[in-house]
Amino acid sequence: MAESTQLQLQLEQVATILGPDPLASFKTLISYLLCPSYFESLISSSLFSSNSEQRSRAELVYNLFKKYDPDSLSLTLAHLLQFSPAPDSRFISAVLLRNQIHLWPSLSENTQSTIKSALLFSIQRQDNTKSISGSLCDAVSALAAGILQENGWPELLPFLFASVSADSLPPILQESAAFLIFAQLSPHLLPYINELHTVFLSCLSSSTRSDEVKIAAFSAVVNFIRCLPYSEDEDRFHDVLIEMMRTVMGKLNKGKEIMAQEAIKLFIELAGTHPSLLSRNGQIIRAMLQIAEAIDVLEQGTRHLAIEFLITLAKAGERAPWIMRNSVQFVGLLFSILMRMVSDVEDDPLWHKAETDDEYAGVSADYRVGNECLHRLAIALGGNDIVPVALKELPACFASNEWKKHNAALVALAQISEGCSKVMIKDLEQVVAMVLNSFEHSHIRVRRSAINAVGQLSTYLAPDLQVQYHQQVFSALNATIYGLQNRRLLAHAASALQKFIEKCARDILTPYLDEVFSQLVVLLQSEIQMVQVEALTALASVVVSFPEQFQKYYEVVMIPLRAMLLDAANNPVWSKSVACISLVGMAVGKEKFRDDAKKVMEVLLSFQGSQMEPDDPTASCMLQICADLCKCLGQDFLPYMGAVMPPLLQFVQIKPVETVISANDNSDMDESDDESTETITLGDKRIRIKTSALEEKVASCNLLCCYADELKEGFFPWIDQVAPTLVPLLSYIHEKVRKSAVSAMLKLLLTAKLAVDRGQAQGCNETYLKKLSDYIVRALVEALPKEDDSEICTKILDAINECIQVWMHTHTHTETRKGMQSGSEVDVCKDAKVRTRLRAVWMVLVLRVLNQASIFSFLHVELEVEIQVHEVLGELPVRTFNLDHFFLHDGAAIRDVSGL
Repeated sequence: MAESTQLQLQLEQVATILGPDPLASFKTLISYLLCPSYFESLISSSLFSSNSEQRSRAELVYNLFKKYDPDSLSLTLAHLLQFSPAPDSRFISAVLLRNQIHLWPSLSENTQSTIKSALLFSIQRQDNTKSISGSLCDAVSALAAGILQENGWPELLPFLFASVSADSLPPILQESAAFLIFAQLSPHLLPYINELHTVFLSCLSSSTRSDEVKIAAFSAVVNFIRCLPYSEDEDRFHDVLIEMMRTVMGKLNKGKEIMAQEAIKLFIELAGTHPSLLSRNGQIIRAMLQIAEAIDVLEQGTRHLAIEFLITLAKAGERAPWIMRNSVQFVGLLFSILMRMVSDVEDDPLWHKAETDDEYAGVSADYRVGNECLHRLAIALGGNDIVPVALKELPACFASNEWKKHNAALVALAQISEGCSKVMIKDLEQVVAMVLNSFEHSHIRVRRSAINAVGQLSTYLAPDLQVQYHQQVFSALNATIYGLQNRRLLAHAASALQKFIEKCARDILTPYLDEVFSQLVVLLQSEIQMVQVEALTALASVVVSFPEQFQKYYEVVMIPLRAMLLDAANNPVWSKSVACISLVGMAVGKEKFRDDAKKVMEVLLSFQGSQMEPDDPTASCMLQICADLCKCLGQDFLPYMGAVMPPLLQFVQIKPVETVISANDNSDMDESDDESTETITLGDKRIRIKTSALEEKVASCNLLCCYADELKEGFFPWIDQVAPTLVPLLSYIHEKVRKSAVSAMLKLLLTAKLAVDRGQAQGCNETYLKKLSDYIVRALVEALPKEDDSEICTKILDAINECIQVWMHTHTHTETRKGMQSGSEVDVCKDAKVRTRLRAVWMVLVLRVLNQASIFSFLHVELEVEIQVHEVLGELPVRTFNLDHFFLHDGAAIRDVSGL
């Protein structure tokens, strides 16, 4: 926005220098600057220069051309595009012509004709690079999309069809460019369906066409099919798709896998939108199964793409009729392929020594893809299709002497459990027996997979597994834990124990508490970080579920927890241990926890003295732990608030890194799936914010609410610092921050009222409370008409309502109090919408007394609600309401709502 304003100022300055008729005065200058040799230098070396000052000057000149003489500019670009010997200049000219298509209506007919001729001429140049050809295709497509329907380019389609004609045998680059243009213009070419069908089929069945041309034709076919409005039209292209598949198989037989992979990617794209077309008779599906099965012949990348195609079709369900009709055959073949892939694992010595639980250590890419696709296939098709095949194939794997097959069977059971849970429960006895018997296997990786399978089944087959097999599962895990075996086994045993406990009913788990806590203490005392992390997670789950019973285990559990507390360098174990200690404290109460709480706070405060950066995850974790300790200690936490509040306010005020771009700029769309950032559209701008910083800002606002809630009047000393920090957040760009800020503002006022009422407001009286309420209500009212989120609007109205209730206690005007009290009776109205509007009008009445009603107009005994309230409530048109409808001077209840 700033750059746009600066450019406008520069243009105005130039116009002032040139006088009242800048176009006339500019003629001589333009005739020199648009000399091809000078202009070529401008765009190639200056307009895209890495030197920002040089680039800014070039942009100024270029924008002056666009503003005052777009015809001359376009003609110069067209000249360079056709005749410049420099590839870079031709590339930039094509890009710039594409970017100024929006100027087309303002160009003269002569200029328009010249540009169209230049584009078609340039496509035919034999010395074009791929980048130049691609930019030309983009320019032609962008222009044609706007003028083709009005017959504004009658030469284009004959040129394109001639370029792909089998008779003319045009240059490869020209032919591929024509297909790329067809691909981009697909929505505008529907009337030519017959011609295109012939062209596509001829190209794909030709033995003389190059791989590059055929890939371009593939892309055009897929794009065109996706634009067809009727399934009957799609059916006409089934033979084209079969020819595409034959081409892929032919290339694979010749070892041309790169070209085949590009084609399969296009099939995947089409499978996501037109699965029924691709599964019409199963010919394409069977070919893909053959590719996926060629484990010893084809590259992993090729086979993985074929599997991705098959999984994509499986997800389509009823829209892939061949798979539904032949599910047993399809699932049997694909399941067998995936089982072979997850068998591709080696006994890597590094796996045994790993300090982190990297499940992919010592495994191939085949294993990773097979592992993931077993899960996706089960989710897509469900247990009725998957379980019968699995239970038919897996017993042989369990009986095999090859540990890799046994391991693969356990992996498969774990991966399909989520998608097949309802059906697997019917065969629970057989499933559990296969898994628990594997705990005794001689190979450690098999035992690890068995433990992992228990964890997965504990989640997805709950509560049946816990109810029917709790004794067997606890016994198997107990033997693993006390066996003190491989670190990975201990880590997975801790994880499986946590998952089993999490879904376990209290009456089932209670008899095992002694055993469970004994197991957890053993795991906590392990020197292996990944074991400790899982044990802490399990302990937290048990403590939250059994706070009363935990009293007797407090001392034995705190022994390893205190040791972890002092080992601050062992992150993330340290942060998880402190968080777990805070949960323990809440479970046993402050009297028993007081001494340990003091030790925890001493450690936390020592960390604060080390000046951690705001983006340090330990810092945000510490703030949350402090809040948990505050919940446990209550008013006894007050001595620590002086140390806790400064970093907390720093987090509230943190400014996440923002990237601002135009809402129409699609240059970064590839990054839209980046989970580390969140994109917000605001008017004509898109703002990308770092997600972690945003979450910390929201969490910090919520912690302020927590402290105000727990400490009540004890939070009073920080109100004057917190209130002005929160007010700007009421209009923050992200709704979660605004919502948290609204909640926190109300807590501040309630805290202040308690402090004043109980004489703990450090000398402040009701005058202070009146000023604070005025300040908070004004901020909320000003935020209300700007808010477009209905949920936050409701929170703001409710907060204002609560604030007014507080304010009433500080005002003595009898008549006003009666009016407001009668207004509060709007809640008796049964119609929620009318009640909301009444509450809003009541708010306006109170604001009149508060002298905060700058956004409203008052006329005699009538109240006119301005457009802002109408926009917020989204109800009836703006109108005038008579005050008598809402309250009487004697404080009587509202008696007439029909006027609303």
